[in-house]
Formats: sequence, structure tokens, C-alpha cells
Amino acid sequence: MKKNILTIIVPCYNEQEVLPETVKELGEILQSLIDDHQISSESKILFVNDGSQDKTWQLISQYTDKYSYVAGAKFSRNYGHQNALLAGMTVAVDYSDMIITIDADLQDDVNAIPKMVAKYQEGYDVVYGVRNSRQTDTFFKRRTALAFYGLMKRLGVNMVPDSADYRLLSKRATKSLLAFKERNLFLRGMVPLVGYKSAKVYYDRKERFAGTSKYPLSKMLHFALDGITSFSIAPIHLIMYLGLITVVGSIVCMIYTLIEHAIGHVVSGWSSLMISIWLLGGIQLISISVIGEYVGKIFSEVKHRPRFTIETESYTKKMKK
Repeated sequence: MKKNILTIIVPCYNEQEVLPETVKELGEILQSLIDDHQISSESKILFVNDGSQDKTWQLISQYTDKYSYVAGAKFSRNYGHQNALLAGMTVAVDYSDMIITIDADLQDDVNAIPKMVAKYQEGYDVVYGVRNSRQTDTFFKRRTALAFYGLMKRLGVNMVPDSADYRLLSKRATKSLLAFKERNLFLRGMVPLVGYKSAKVYYDRKERFAGTSKYPLSKMLHFALDGITSFSIAPIHLIMYLGLITVVGSIVCMIYTLIEHAIGHVVSGWSSLMISIWLLGGIQLISISVIGEYVGKIFSEVKHRPRFTIETESYTKKMKK
């Protein structure tokens, strides 16, 4: 029989500035849901420390001792945001009826959590937190995000636009997600593949409460590349088409050159020669790099190394008390 145990998983990387407020706001939401008999009193907040270099883990340890509903898990080193989410699910899934993932920066409105729980109680296994707008983003980030979602849709990847990693998963949906064994994680694309009945909860995204963003442009680009290459082989098809177009273009140029030679209009041109060399060389380099990206992912996957190593955690100890 379901106890409606909720675990809120919060990945943390150098979040010492925002963590006190995060514990306060999430604790209030959790207690409110318990008081309203929406969730079990055994529900927890699980903070996953992703190799932070500041006092994040010290603070988590303090809150674990102070509050019965707070637990922590510590990575042996930095493994990345997506692995931190997955590690939290791995630790909590056997003890939870539902799991909510949310970032520590408080940009995602915690007041959407009761709405997610309500949707779960209506019978939904997956509840996506979806932003009402992107007004808090810069113009560049808004445009690139729209372009990325549009590209993923054209590539045939089923994603929920304007939803990040703020979502609720039932126990069976979480277990189904954990059955995916790839190391190159892109959870926004993986969760829809799980199936099950899903719903959306809309909220307004806030400014970051404190600290700095842990996703600079370089990480965002790497994240987007992971999403594209993990879910589609369209770039490889594009290379093939590009090669065919280049061959056809070369044949046309060859015919034109022969005709010009036959009628005596031969002009030796250094520019045309260099342009063609650089063009073909660039196409070849791009093609090799795209294929290399896929080969690199195969190399990473076939080694079957652990996706993360948890140095210590207090969640299971608290659940077994």
C-alpha cells in the first residue's frame, strides 16, 4: 500500500550561499504537505553534493543533524549535474512513492511542488514543471533555447519545451528511467521515453536567489551537443547529404571546365583553386569531428564504468530508523 512518501532531490555544486534559504523554503513546503495529509511524514529532502569545493557539504551535514527530514549524499568527486540527479534517484527510489528533482538555486518556484503532488494523486506518473515564459533569461539565452528546442523537434526527439530538470516521477517511472544504462545522460530527452501518463504544471521562473550560475556558455553548448548526439543520428545523415552535394557540385564544375577548355576560354585562377581546397578541407574536418563525436560516445559507453561513486550518504539510514 502506498504511503505517499515524497523525496525531493536537490543536486548541489558550490551552493553554500543559497543552501540556507533552500532548506528553509523546501522544508516549509514539505511540512505543509505533511500537515495537509498529502504526503507521508517520512518524506525527505535529499541533497546530493556533486564534489563541491566550498562549505556545501558541511552545511548539508549540519542540516542532516538538525532536521529529521533532511538527508545528504556526497560524491567522491564532481560527476556533473545529470549524474547527481540520477544518484539521488538511485538512493531514494526503493523508499519513495514519488520523487521530485529541483535545483538548489531556487529559480524554479517551489510553490509548484504541491501542484505536482496533486497531479500524482490524480494518477499521473510523470509531472513536468514547465516555465510560463523566459523573461528572466537574457535575449541570447532565450533565442538559443528556442533554436535548440526547434532543432531537437526536427531531429525527432520528443521533449517538453521550456521544461528543465524540475519534475515529479512516480516510483515505477523512476525505476524505468534508471533502467537506461547510458553514461551520456540527457534526462530531458530520456524521461519522455519512459512513457506512462504525464501532465504539466506551469510556474514563473525567478532570478537566482544567491551565488552564480553553474551552467556557463561552454557547459550549455556541451549539454546541447550531448542532447543531439545521444538521441539522433541525423548529423551523420547530414554529412552524407553534404558529401553527395559536394560530389555533384564537383561534377558540374568539371563539365564546365571541360567546356571552357574546348572553346579556348582557359583562365588559370589561384583563388578558385584555394577556395575549393579550403571548402573541401573544411567539410572533411567537420565530417570527421561529427563522426568522432559518435565514436567517442561509443568508446565511453562500452567501458561500462560507474556513472558516479557515492562516498557517504545518510538517506537510507534515516529511512530505516
